Amino acid sequence: MNNEKYLPLGTIVMLNGGKKRVMITGYCCKTKTSEQIYDYTGCLYPEGYISSDKMLVFNHQDIEKIDSFGYIDEEFNNFKNLLNKLNQ
Repeated sequence: MNNEKYLPLGTIVMLNGGKKRVMITGYCCKTKTSEQIYDYTGCLYPEGYISSDKMLVFNHQDIEKIDSFGYIDEEFNNFKNLLNKLNQ
């Protein structure tokens, strides 16, 4: 697995112990019931976004396997660098 934190949006992953793949849809989110900030938000793949109560939150270490990488360009790389600086 790629150990670089903050994979691009659209990346399809299998979470540890998961039965369905998840598509990364966002970063640095917390739930209504917890103050913990999670690395990623995601939705089930291939279903996509259904409703806010069907969104998943997870951390990079929860990823077992990367099936497909999302789109990477200069704008994403600049954003990823900013996220990495914020989490140092």
